[in-house]
Amino acid sequence: MSDAMAGVGQMVADLNKSVSAAVERLNAQREAEAAAAGNVQEFRKDVRKSSVNTPGFATDMGVLAKNVTRLNVVGALGADDPVDFYKFRVTTKGEVTLGQVGDEGLRVQVMSKFGTVLADSDKSAGKNYDAFKSMMQGEYELDRGDYTLRLTREKGQSPKDTKNYAIQLGMGKYTQDYDTVAKAPKKGESPFNLSTGQQAMLDGLSQAAASLNSIPTGQSGTQKLMGSFNLFV
Repeated sequence: MSDAMAGVGQMVADLNKSVSAAVERLNAQREAEAAAAGNVQEFRKDVRKSSVNTPGFATDMGVLAKNVTRLNVVGALGADDPVDFYKFRVTTKGEVTLGQVGDEGLRVQVMSKFGTVLADSDKSAGKNYDAFKSMMQGEYELDRGDYTLRLTREKGQSPKDTKNYAIQLGMGKYTQDYDTVAKAPKKGESPFNLSTGQQAMLDGLSQAAASLNSIPTGQSGTQKLMGSFNLFV
């Protein structure tokens, strides 16, 4: 009996050691993540959307690099504004996470550079809706290449109702956080005469970025998106 009790005692001791080791690893991971979050660089650019509502004149969100960048865009579909297009480039194949907050009645589609819809927030979109849900959960894989976001109103929504939104794209961890604040085009502005700021946008985030100090580092995706609405004023 004493041998049996000794065996049980050893098993309990071994189990406690395993639990302690697991807790230590978890704490170390959290400390590393907290340290990394404190070193996140944040950038912001303010742009005017094109007056032409086609993918060819999509607003550039930037480059989505695995474990390096996170992309955020804040904007609105104004009255009688039917669609907004945003483009981004993926540098490495991987699972992408899409986050979304804003007014109800907004439809979000992710398209390839050829215009093929890959994911759709419309519940009647079948496999594309399943893909959208997977993307929201960070379980949808995108190949390296160029992609477009298409934002429209859901069926039955009035074209007069403004739809505010914030969209976020991530691929693993990140050390650089990019905000694009997209405002309505100026009346009478031609998309063929780019302003200095618009040209910088098209040249890439690295040339147009400026340090953003208004949002604390280390925020979760939801906190980031909810706070980003304060930028759109």
